[in-house]
Amino acid sequence: MVTTPPDRPHDEDYLRLDLQLCFSLHAASRAFNGVYRTLLKDLGLTYPQYLVMLTLWEHGELPVKSIGEKLRLDSGTLSPLLKRLESAGFVERHRSKADERSVSIRLTEQGTALREHALTVPHHIARAVNLPPEDFHTLRTLLATLTEGLDAAQGPMATGTDEAACAEG
Repeated sequence: MVTTPPDRPHDEDYLRLDLQLCFSLHAASRAFNGVYRTLLKDLGLTYPQYLVMLTLWEHGELPVKSIGEKLRLDSGTLSPLLKRLESAGFVERHRSKADERSVSIRLTEQGTALREHALTVPHHIARAVNLPPEDFHTLRTLLATLTEGLDAAQGPMATGTDEAACAEG
């Protein structure tokens, strides 16, 4: 009889929810969203809008396509977000003179001023996460590595070559 080492799940255990790395990430993401929802309410932003604002505060005026690439959002998701930010007075859209098809987004004075109010958000998040700085950095590094690996694996994943890819083990 073949036995599985105690730290390795049996094949039938791979479908247990508590062994799913993807579910752990999903649960953490939902918990993050809850904290951000509370913090961002006073700023008048949703979490996806906050990500757009972070991108613009960091990089300045950008084409919509570049914002989508940086945030990993398609235009169908990004366009309504940008329209709501524009309606709130935080950004303005304009067409490129060189290419009418290209739309760029820039911060308004109100959007630039909002940055000062947002400076407290990362500090609140760091306290909520409750990790030592070195663990915080390690986790961010591991998540970046995980994302790169998943991006690279999308071809094989689509063909179903690794049934247990989502499970730890």
